[in-house]
Amino acid sequence: MTKIAIIGSEKSGKTTLAGKLGKKGSVTDITMYDYAKNDRVLTTIDATGYPASVKSLLTALNLSDIALLCIPPQGLDPLAAECIISLDLLGYKHGIVVQTKADLSYPLALEEMKEKLKKITKGTTLENWQYHTVSTTSFEGMEELKELIFSMGDMVDSEQRNLDSLPARVVIDQSFNVTGIGCVVLGVVSQGTIHAKDKMVAYPAKKDLEIRSIQMHDVDVKTAPAGARVGLALKNVQSKDIDRGFILSAGENVSEDLIIECTLSQLSKEFAVGDMLHAYVGLQSAPLKVKSIKYEGQNVEKAKPGKKYLLELAGTKELAYSKNDRFVLANLDGKQRFVAFGYSQ
Repeated sequence: MTKIAIIGSEKSGKTTLAGKLGKKGSVTDITMYDYAKNDRVLTTIDATGYPASVKSLLTALNLSDIALLCIPPQGLDPLAAECIISLDLLGYKHGIVVQTKADLSYPLALEEMKEKLKKITKGTTLENWQYHTVSTTSFEGMEELKELIFSMGDMVDSEQRNLDSLPARVVIDQSFNVTGIGCVVLGVVSQGTIHAKDKMVAYPAKKDLEIRSIQMHDVDVKTAPAGARVGLALKNVQSKDIDRGFILSAGENVSEDLIIECTLSQLSKEFAVGDMLHAYVGLQSAPLKVKSIKYEGQNVEKAKPGKKYLLELAGTKELAYSKNDRFVLANLDGKQRFVAFGYSQ
């Protein structure tokens, strides 16, 4: 199964493109599109709540393995630049830069734009991404784009097989009640292999539960490997007890306060002790106050772009995370909202 996030600015043609990659499904601050043909299954996630909410953008990216960054002939605007910064802070490995509305431009202009984008993304995680042109009016290039996506998806699937033997972990994005069944959740197996009858815990609420049954693509299965998008019927828990971003596993760190070693983006603004930031990890988020900033072991009052700091952050909302989870920090009052990435200490 291939899961892609489709992102870009409001007039990038991304939503039109998403509609051509699958059948429209659930709609919240993200919109799901599903495509299935023979053994090919594709889920496209459009961050429809962005740019009003950066959480929508990060949710789409964290539920996916491949990102499509849509750039129209007009080129980059501040929102497209913010998307590039978010991808870089997440260390997003697999993606395609899609030059949309190609029929509204000329081959030479598209090539010049491609070279300009390559210069802008040099030194970022997008540096070696592939490029593809497609029309979001005549849809020329769509079939080739699908093949490119599926080829990249095969590579991702191969990589994920290395995660199958790790302790099981499921990230939840939807929870609801089904008559006669009870609590049902939708999510992605981020690592490990889950089995029907497995006993797990929902974090950060620390609710004990059992997996009653598993579905993949509306088909009952006994197990689901890393990377699978699953529907799970759960025992011993109610849907009101589980929110988007909850993690099903055998053990997570849970805390309101955090100590994060982080690296600021070169394009972020400085922030100071006492400022409020938002921390995002997986599908969870929380506001946190900067209590202290250390640079090379010394307390400082401000954190500046492009440097590494140790931050002590105080919050009021519990977050669940593991040591290897990457945090993204944002200043929601800024024009360019993404600030830094880091790991808990």
